[in-house]
Amino acid sequence: MGKGDKKTKRGKITIGTFGKLRPKRGKFKIRNKPTKGAPKKQ
Repeated sequence: MGKGDKKTKRGKITIGTFGKLRPKRGKFKIRNKPTKGAPKKQ
């Protein structure tokens, strides 16, 4: 349960791998721009 453990987040950071505990980040998220006539959610 340390830096050498492949199944922990800290171990994955040290080894440089990705998985369930340490997913790869996307480059950016695409969001739709709200239109002027759209009603706001409350």
